[in-house]
Amino acid sequence: MEELVRTIKFPVTFDTERLKADVQKVVKQNWTDHYNTNDYSGKWISIALMSKSGKSNDIYALPKSEKPITNTEILDSCDYFKTVLDGFQFEKTAVRLLQLSVGAEVKPHSDHCLGYEDGFFRLHIPIITNNGVEFILDGNRVIMNEGECWYIDANFIHSVANRGTNDRIHLVIDGIRNEWTDRLFFAEANPNQFIKPKPVMSEEQKQLMIAELQRMNSAVANDLIKEME
Repeated sequence: MEELVRTIKFPVTFDTERLKADVQKVVKQNWTDHYNTNDYSGKWISIALMSKSGKSNDIYALPKSEKPITNTEILDSCDYFKTVLDGFQFEKTAVRLLQLSVGAEVKPHSDHCLGYEDGFFRLHIPIITNNGVEFILDGNRVIMNEGECWYIDANFIHSVANRGTNDRIHLVIDGIRNEWTDRLFFAEANPNQFIKPKPVMSEEQKQLMIAELQRMNSAVANDLIKEME
């Protein structure tokens, strides 16, 4: 089986001046401290452009409600952000701006079910960044430039440190896989690179499973034992 894709830089760029103009409309609004307080040091804040409640302080990436997300009052004032989001033809589950202040660090961690192989995914569009930002994914540094669009498989261990002289702001979009996104992703990587590997069973687990199948003593169980051995 081929290795899972960690990152994709899509062949699209957005107008950095228009992105920054919309950020300037937002930067003085009330941002919310990121909720994973044990995962970072320094200042890591967010504001929602779309959320389940329609409120800009509703920054949860995995909301519990099944309601579709709606524009917040922040997005309604940002025409270019709306244009960018309208171009992505998939159901969005969270749309936020994330700001990592100078000197702040997000500690190594992994997110749950945010790889394309899970049917969900996360896109990053850097709006303001600098050469001192160190984003590490699965042991490798990823350099994302302003206006670019990146897929990041957040299931893998990742961390970020802002060692530069200006705050880093990304537009972060979480979405649900569909046929449109399959065309987008498969143009950049082999579809076989988005298949989740089967869990690896330890030898101890394997022997326990075989013992249980032996107790069942059925034709199907015996066939499974032969496969496992």
